[in-house]
Amino acid sequence: MILCCGEALIDMVPLPEGGTGFLPCPGGSPYNTAIAVGRLGAPVSFLGRLSKDFFGELLIERLRKNKVETDLIIRSGEHSTLAFVNLSAGKEPQYVFYTEGAADRSFSAEDAPEKLPDEISCILFGSIAMTMEPVATAIESLIFREHKRGEEAPVISVDPNIRSFMIQDASRYVKRFESWLRASTIVKISSADLEYIYPGLTVEDALQRILSFGPRLVAATLGAEGATALLRRDTGAILRASAPAAKVAVADTIGAGDTFHGGLLSWLELKGKMSRSDIAALAPEELQEALLFANKAASLVCTRRGAEPPSFAEVEAFNG
Repeated sequence: MILCCGEALIDMVPLPEGGTGFLPCPGGSPYNTAIAVGRLGAPVSFLGRLSKDFFGELLIERLRKNKVETDLIIRSGEHSTLAFVNLSAGKEPQYVFYTEGAADRSFSAEDAPEKLPDEISCILFGSIAMTMEPVATAIESLIFREHKRGEEAPVISVDPNIRSFMIQDASRYVKRFESWLRASTIVKISSADLEYIYPGLTVEDALQRILSFGPRLVAATLGAEGATALLRRDTGAILRASAPAAKVAVADTIGAGDTFHGGLLSWLELKGKMSRSDIAALAPEELQEALLFANKAASLVCTRRGAEPPSFAEVEAFNG
């Protein structure tokens, strides 16, 4: 089972007909990924703190509808985080977050379970939750604790999903990010994230640097250039794979990176490859298949308004 940790919020998306109105849509990077994993048929659970307000009820209802387990969610009286989205053709979505005193950012070390369920095979974390306290330290502590279990530890997968306006000190954030890399098996990262973390480095050099901290697999989404992945064997040898961008009619790109991450993890879980040793031993054709599957899922979500990940059947039938 894949455990998604972090923020769960309400994206206030501009109404299709324009004007000044907004449509409230459940969102948040780890939340979107949990929905994607659930729709793709892999077992998944969510860990976080959600409000008891009507937005919180909307978030919980959507998780359950998409077969995401909610047993590890703490409910509280704080309000839900709101993220207002500005969409412009050909550009990345722009966000304004209202997080002060919100439920998801208030997740603390006391909210984290002392022991994770035995069926947890992978922990996913990252995004804006890791730029806010106390939630960032609470998740970080959980990740470091689980990593110390050695061979018994679940696979740990991180997606920084950087929103630079949420980061007060860039150099401090990068150092903290690198400490997460030392505990991670998988890194999913966008070209925009790479430019923020390692400005001036080529994609290849940046991915090699990430691998040097200890992860086995790093997968980068490159927009119109598709996706690329580097995998480090036990011997130190590097295996490469790439997947082209599918030609689709883009409605918007909300949730594309989250769905890619969910697609990659779902493929590993469904194929019985969700362990550090199995990932390191993936055959070239398996890595290629995993990357293509994740890219198809991300392409399909771009054909829809908002974060509406596809089902497994839709990804399998897609020939884009």
